[in-house]
Amino acid sequence: MDQILIRGGNRLRGSIRISGSKNSALPIFVASLLTNDDCLLHNVPKLVDIITMKNLLISLGVKIRSEGRTCVLRLNKLDSFEANYESVRKMRASILVLGPLLSKFGKAEVSLPGGCAIGSRPIDLHIYALKKMGANIKIKDGYIKGTVSRSSLKGAKIKFPKVSVGATENTLLAASLADGETIIENAAMEPEIDDLINVLNKMGAVISRVKNNVIKIVGVEKLTGFEHKIMSDRIEAGTYAIATAITGGKVELLDAPVNNLDAVLEFLRKMGVKVKIFSQGIIVDSPKELNNVDLVTEVYPGFPTDLQAQAMALMTVTNGISKIEEKIFENRFMHVSELMRFGAKIDVKGSKAIIKGSNNLTGAQVMATDLRASSSLVLAALRAKGDTVINRVYHLDRGYEDMEKKLSRCGAQVRRVHGK
Repeated sequence: MDQILIRGGNRLRGSIRISGSKNSALPIFVASLLTNDDCLLHNVPKLVDIITMKNLLISLGVKIRSEGRTCVLRLNKLDSFEANYESVRKMRASILVLGPLLSKFGKAEVSLPGGCAIGSRPIDLHIYALKKMGANIKIKDGYIKGTVSRSSLKGAKIKFPKVSVGATENTLLAASLADGETIIENAAMEPEIDDLINVLNKMGAVISRVKNNVIKIVGVEKLTGFEHKIMSDRIEAGTYAIATAITGGKVELLDAPVNNLDAVLEFLRKMGVKVKIFSQGIIVDSPKELNNVDLVTEVYPGFPTDLQAQAMALMTVTNGISKIEEKIFENRFMHVSELMRFGAKIDVKGSKAIIKGSNNLTGAQVMATDLRASSSLVLAALRAKGDTVINRVYHLDRGYEDMEKKLSRCGAQVRRVHGK
């Protein structure tokens, strides 16, 4: 397996261009199942999760042509109703094909999904919404098996008991071709949801936010092709902003989605980091000494759980004691033991972590446990004295495009060693 080797101590200086959003691209790729026309996508990131989604859609019958960061997807004829285990096990977002297959073709068999091991992320809300729309669904032999006994799914009023990005996306995809009006209450408010809504409306759907967390979908008989540029990745932008802060550097984040980063930028400002918005993105300018802060992860527009591990890495080098409360996932402190290998002082009590800052991180052999945890190890290594070896970096490749190259261009001593 590949490893990433980092010699810490260099301040990041330069510019980093933010790639297209993985979490936006994945459901938009799935939207190609809803039409037989060409779907043209720009600013597609080069990531393992994108390759996984392409392979899944190809197995269903979608033809895909790629050139650089542009992809053309076209479904001429569905070859299979089954998203099998090998296609789905690597990535949780694969569950998103369930709604479109049921909505357009009336049948679906989707393996229970995999992905990062960061706690229970049940699919019950996806199934609840589709059942409300008239789907017959059962789970058997590790598969979600669904059919639609009537001519099509029917519009319904769906009130989620808790916010779910994936369930909101699956419902949007399914309801676009359903018969009648669907209302989603307690819908996710993430900007990636709005990027999907923009695409579905380009395809001919009729979707609007009645309130911030209420979405109305009026189903149509047919959807057409579209052309769309994927939004920039706010989690990647936040990660590099925190990387700049942990090294006491100054970096321009080009194409950063400024309007979607309020909570992250406010967090950095409280720590003493200077953040300047300019025409091409964000300039992050950090002092060597940082203030301690407290943090709670929340659904958007709150501080994202996908940046909690990176924020914790930053807190390990502040002046004083910081606290994190993780409110989204119950098992998202798996990076703590690895950060402690650098010498970090962290105490976890249930959903809360107490971090005692110091300036004594030292390089270590560490192992990534999930996508965002892997980036927190990179950040800690950038600040640590000496050499760090990060193992199982395939997690990193799922969500960060050319991370070691982007960091190297800003002065970091980072290189990848390819395993046998």
